[in-house]
Amino acid sequence: MKESYLETISLIERLHRLFLEVIKCELDNLRVEDINNVQALVLYNLGGEQISIGELTTKGCYLGSNVSYNLKKMVQNGYVDQMTSKHDKRSYVIKLSSKGLSLCKKIDAALDRQIAALEGKDVSQLEDLVLTLQKLESFWSAASTQRVRFSLNPTKG
Repeated sequence: MKESYLETISLIERLHRLFLEVIKCELDNLRVEDINNVQALVLYNLGGEQISIGELTTKGCYLGSNVSYNLKKMVQNGYVDQMTSKHDKRSYVIKLSSKGLSLCKKIDAALDRQIAALEGKDVSQLEDLVLTLQKLESFWSAASTQRVRFSLNPTKG
């Protein structure tokens, strides 16, 4: 079980990196040079929502550590509009610009092509995999937010 657990963790990380490479290839094919793959994935995850900058990470739109740099570049390059929050003048909310929406539609079309290509492959258990990963996410979330400690001595739980 431990070997599978550790392999799952490693595989999740590798899959994320590989998917970012797929996004980079799509951007190259579209000849989009003013945004990187991480930023494009953030745009796609934002969709039509208007959210605060803090929500970028809590909602899973952004997984990196340098959110301010990437957000600044997306604003500078016209993919995201940044506005002062109506509720708190000290904070900002962001939403996709028309340029950002346009790129998201292109990324969505690329994902549709990838899904169509998957149809002939043996990945029929994707729904089961999603359920398993959601359970793992819940487990890790509980472990991190509730400060669950895993006893080194199981008899003294």
